[in-house]
Amino acid sequence: MLVRVCGKHQYHFINEMKNWTEAQRYCREKYTDLATVDNMHDMNEINQSVNDGSVEFVWIGLQKAGHDEWQWSSGEPALNLSWGDKQPEGRDICGMIENENLGDLPCYDNRHFICNNNAELILIKENLMWSEALRYCRQKHMDLVSVHSKEIQRRVMNVVKRASTAAVWLGLRHSCTVGIWFWVSGETVCYQNWAPGNGTSEENCEHTVRSGAVQSGGDQRWISRPGNDKLNFICSRL
Repeated sequence: MLVRVCGKHQYHFINEMKNWTEAQRYCREKYTDLATVDNMHDMNEINQSVNDGSVEFVWIGLQKAGHDEWQWSSGEPALNLSWGDKQPEGRDICGMIENENLGDLPCYDNRHFICNNNAELILIKENLMWSEALRYCRQKHMDLVSVHSKEIQRRVMNVVKRASTAAVWLGLRHSCTVGIWFWVSGETVCYQNWAPGNGTSEENCEHTVRSGAVQSGGDQRWISRPGNDKLNFICSRL
């Protein structure tokens, strides 16, 4: 079954009081970054991680980038934000969560905060077919990597620079039956980073199933390759 989830984060509530900049530094050193909230599923996950009802305001990775423009700590633009009543007030530039709503506070306020912890990425410099790479990752680590956001794509780009093949397998597979691409984690492709001419047209399913890889050089976009090609690959591990 395919589950439509556009984003996947593991959240950690930090029971310490820090200002926004200190919280960001802490998360980057010990986890991945201050929390990113892509949808209501993420919001619910964050609220569940804050299991102490006495905590009112919690820092997340939201910061003002310009007039009426906000971005995440990862550098991604923050769109479709669910602001609370009379929020943002406009004079402050750091974002927090209060229950299920977003708001802004002075960045120097000391608050509890939420960190993201995404999976560790491991480049495997063995040349395997896609199905062999999938089996390898699931036996020795967790899974072939799924790329759900620009944040994870940037991490993938750093990893593939060390590859010995021109492209590197991702956990991305094409279904000829329904004509869509999906991640091996069971999620459909929401965020996309295809190279021109790849991933958007009808795939040739006559000879072999198509699988997704990322270029190890150039602009490091995703490309469609026959699944029996032998490439390096990236495993993920929590």
